[in-house]
Amino acid sequence: MSTPNRVYIARLAGVAVFDPNGDQVGRVRDAVARMRPTQRPPEIVGLVAEMPMRRRIFLSINRITSIDPDAVVLGSGTLNLRRFEKRPNELLVLQELLDRRVQLDTGQAGSVVDVAMECSRGGEWALTRVAVREQTSRLTRRGHLHQVEWDRVRGLGVVGDNRGTANLLAVLEDMRPADLANALQDLPDARRNEVAAALDDERLADVLSELPERDQVEILAALDRERAADVLEEMDPDDAADLLNELPPPEQDVLLDLMEPDEADPVRQLLRYASGTAGSVMTSEPVILPPDATVAEALARIREVQLSPAVAAQVFVARAPLTTPTGRYLGMVHFQRLLREPPADLLGGIVVNDIDPLRTSTPLTEITRRMATYDMVGMPVVDRNNRLVGAVTVDDVLDHSLPRDWRDRDAAPTPSATDDGTGDDD
Repeated sequence: MSTPNRVYIARLAGVAVFDPNGDQVGRVRDAVARMRPTQRPPEIVGLVAEMPMRRRIFLSINRITSIDPDAVVLGSGTLNLRRFEKRPNELLVLQELLDRRVQLDTGQAGSVVDVAMECSRGGEWALTRVAVREQTSRLTRRGHLHQVEWDRVRGLGVVGDNRGTANLLAVLEDMRPADLANALQDLPDARRNEVAAALDDERLADVLSELPERDQVEILAALDRERAADVLEEMDPDDAADLLNELPPPEQDVLLDLMEPDEADPVRQLLRYASGTAGSVMTSEPVILPPDATVAEALARIREVQLSPAVAAQVFVARAPLTTPTGRYLGMVHFQRLLREPPADLLGGIVVNDIDPLRTSTPLTEITRRMATYDMVGMPVVDRNNRLVGAVTVDDVLDHSLPRDWRDRDAAPTPSATDDGTGDDD
């Protein structure tokens, strides 16, 4: 194996995994160690890699030919795509050891910030060193960092409830919300709720939108109600409405009352529409501009970073007022058309209105059919007075067309018939 003799595992989080042909198969999410009955340090048996579609698989350490800070390379052989499940007496290093409160043999208390695995001359990998930061009572000073042998640290062999979250959050901070949501599903409930509570409101809102409904409700319930309301305010109104729909009506009312009125009003409106209709799946905050706005103004608007690609794919044109429900709906302009027109041209001169908008009562099956027929990324939704009240985008359709548990890792498709049904891939 062409690799450094010692590797600190937190530095591997997110590193790409490549097959022998140089094709990326996933990214490292953790290392799996096997506890031993003697006092010897735990043996590393493999890595956990996350593949596309959020599937996490086990990579035997014997299959890995190279490990470095930029890439993990696999050797030849068939890749076992069976979903990883931790076995008895196994330890997920980052999930279970990072932030663990421990004590050095000198008596100094501290917390684990990283763990190193090291390869012996015989080719066996084991956890050998631990990076521990001292606890200090001085708020303005970080404790000294010790890198010590495994057997000099007490408290590593027993799972405790007193672990913090700072170092784990540092490992997870660069993940996309969908990947972070997937990582949270791997944590024990108490640990998951602790990490979720430590996220800022905007980040937690993004992550909640990527979790199964059951996990969303459990995390929200673990927050105090004022914090839960703050997080709901940061969510898109349609996502917040979907989450509130999973709660009993009295709890919905309490949280809506705690939200700022300007944030709660569009959510209340969405909750009034029947399930499975355009009104229930639409976003009430599409990009809306008046007909006298210029192409340049429209392009600047859709460049705003907080807009999702589906929402930014088109501009809807309406008379004032420009917040939903708007004045009379006039039509829409796709961003590709904006790129082809002179910047000074007015939207009113290039607006397209030859496709009938959706009504709030249009069923999901009809929405899907029409979007597929016209190759639309988003479609307007109007009320009986032809006022724009929202837009249905392709991600809304996918979210509500897939099975309710599609985000749940436990509900993923079963492995192919070529999988051998074991937890190892060697």
